[in-house]
Amino acid sequence: MEVVGGVPFSIQTIAQSGLFDVPSQYLQPPESRPGFCHESSDSSIPVVNLFHCETKQLGNVHKELSCACSEWGAFQVINHGVPKQLLDCMRSAGLSFFKELSEEKRDKYRCDLNSAASEGYGSKMLMKEDSVLDWRVYFDHHTLPLSRRNPIRWPDSHPNYRETVVEYSEHMMTLAQKLLSLISESLGLPSSCMEEALGEIYQNITVSFYPSCPQPELTLGLQAHSDMGAITLLIQDDVAGLQVLKDDQWLTVRPLSDAIVVLLADQTELNGGCNMEETQTTCLK
Repeated sequence: MEVVGGVPFSIQTIAQSGLFDVPSQYLQPPESRPGFCHESSDSSIPVVNLFHCETKQLGNVHKELSCACSEWGAFQVINHGVPKQLLDCMRSAGLSFFKELSEEKRDKYRCDLNSAASEGYGSKMLMKEDSVLDWRVYFDHHTLPLSRRNPIRWPDSHPNYRETVVEYSEHMMTLAQKLLSLISESLGLPSSCMEEALGEIYQNITVSFYPSCPQPELTLGLQAHSDMGAITLLIQDDVAGLQVLKDDQWLTVRPLSDAIVVLLADQTELNGGCNMEETQTTCLK
């Protein structure tokens, strides 16, 4: 959501208006547009099966994680322990806010336009006045520590929306702790090493929505970046949009059924790491 003439508006409004041309503030420079960089379809990020953690193949998991972290900084996990029904409910709940509420009702949850990364409904997390705008809107929930959590600030556009976010938060926290423990072990460190080094865990759950774009070749849903914090866990819908940069090639992260994408953030970045770019179709559409 941006402000024009003092009045906030959303790209959902733009997308629904029937415009054929994207407003100039959303136009990426030529070198940043989709397809400018060489894109490879021959490679995909690693997939780690966490079921093997419960078997005698734990050593293989450590090796796979070590490779994924040092060479990629991004991978997908399957058999991760988060119920499929919960993933589906979280997608459905998030989509309901953008699809079922009017702009007037969504606007009641608008985040503070003068504060970076404030909780609520918005479209611009990074406060840079001269930057090109992303073609997305989002709802950011502050979930951990519990002192930051206030479900009253969250929508009720879907049955059990708030309960779903809380349950999702708890499962993702458990998975993040498990991954940090396994990554520590893969480095030959005590399992608690990384979590202890990070200190108190802060968790935000951000639901991103990418409306249809009349000129998708000129825009980005989310510009190239690395994530702040320790680790990002991402669920996608069935439309590919997320890309990671490796060896000067943008690789599309193809959605796998019920998989969770793991992105090492700035605090835990190992050798190699990754940058990320999202087009209009990542997460919810």
